[in-house]
Amino acid sequence: MSAFVRTLFGRRARRRWIHLILGGALAMPYVFVGQLIVGPAVDARYVFYDIVWQLVSFAVGLPLAAVTSLFPLTRTLESGAVRALCGVDADTLAYGPARSRAAKRRTAAWFTLHLGLGGIVSGMSLAVPPLAAVLIALPVVAGLTGGRMGMPEVFGQPWVLALSAPAGVAVLVALAAVAAGCGALLARWAPVLLGPGPEDRLAAAEARAADLAVRNRLARELHDSVGHALSAVTLQASAARRVLDSDPEFVREALAAIEDTTRRTVGELDAVLGVLRAGDAPGTAPAPTLADDLEGLLRRTRAGGTELTADIAADPAAVPPMVSREAYRIVQEGLSNALRHAGGEVPVGLRLAVADGGLEITVENPVTGAATPCRPGGGHGLRGIADRARLLGGTAEAGAVEGTWRLRVRLPLTASPAHSAQSRGSA
Repeated sequence: MSAFVRTLFGRRARRRWIHLILGGALAMPYVFVGQLIVGPAVDARYVFYDIVWQLVSFAVGLPLAAVTSLFPLTRTLESGAVRALCGVDADTLAYGPARSRAAKRRTAAWFTLHLGLGGIVSGMSLAVPPLAAVLIALPVVAGLTGGRMGMPEVFGQPWVLALSAPAGVAVLVALAAVAAGCGALLARWAPVLLGPGPEDRLAAAEARAADLAVRNRLARELHDSVGHALSAVTLQASAARRVLDSDPEFVREALAAIEDTTRRTVGELDAVLGVLRAGDAPGTAPAPTLADDLEGLLRRTRAGGTELTADIAADPAAVPPMVSREAYRIVQEGLSNALRHAGGEVPVGLRLAVADGGLEITVENPVTGAATPCRPGGGHGLRGIADRARLLGGTAEAGAVEGTWRLRVRLPLTASPAHSAQSRGSA
């Protein structure tokens, strides 16, 4: 019994009833237009006061509702109302404008169904409760005054008065049952008529892919900048601690390098986080490049006591900006990997050269027994380097060669239009 009551009068049933009433309200302008169309054919009195002609006007107005439902916002508004009031899973609904003809036809069918059932339930909701109230009150009024409250003469019969109140309650229950049934019907058909079509799924997949590309880009930026900074600061602090008493000048240089490294990293972190904050600009600090920031990167790396040999055979200022930004991050991550896994006391070699229309980046360091193993969940740096190279149409190789760990990356200085567009989309 309680389940039956919840079905007819529970929270979900009430919200769906409101959705139907909303459909009836939306149907009213179309009913008025239908009356104007039907009016010249009959006496206006019959159009406005006769229930049959009211239903005819309603039927004439529904096709007009189907036509106006072709406006782009119709599906968006209807999907929002269904999600809020009908208890339909949001993932089964499409919220953008209908793009294809099939989607527009489904939207028109839904809008017509919503207004049709809503108009019927709204009319019943206006007419049935007063009738039920009269039926329920009739036995009391008849017993006190002997009147029939304007009802036909048959309502003065004792057996009719005895059934009047139960009939009034039954009428209200029937109204609730009709509303619940119509609401359940709309909730069942909503995913079919307002659900995403193939074009909507394709658009959603493209949006997810673009969002994933941005997230991957931000993850690479955070990993490369923050990871390198932490590795460099750790080595600088360790080297300064070892010579704290014997070489105060080196300690001062190491602390200055730590300060410079952390300041730059905080600026880069703010720029990346600015992209994540809704409504913020894409960043407040420019991305580092070979021309502007390579010397500082080498200086900060050497400040930790690392023996770094740099052979810069290419002019950093001549490298295109897009390639320069990605090349800086690749060099940064290559040095960071060497410091993190080989330790700060092994020599590291860096070479930049231009050959065959491409920028070649090589980072080498000896593979020693004291090398730090890759931490659990690591390996993101090399994968990020490969992603950066692939976005520009280049290649990346990494591995041990005759006792030397070698990272070799080649970036074309003139990226193809497809790779340029892809790189801009992921930036």
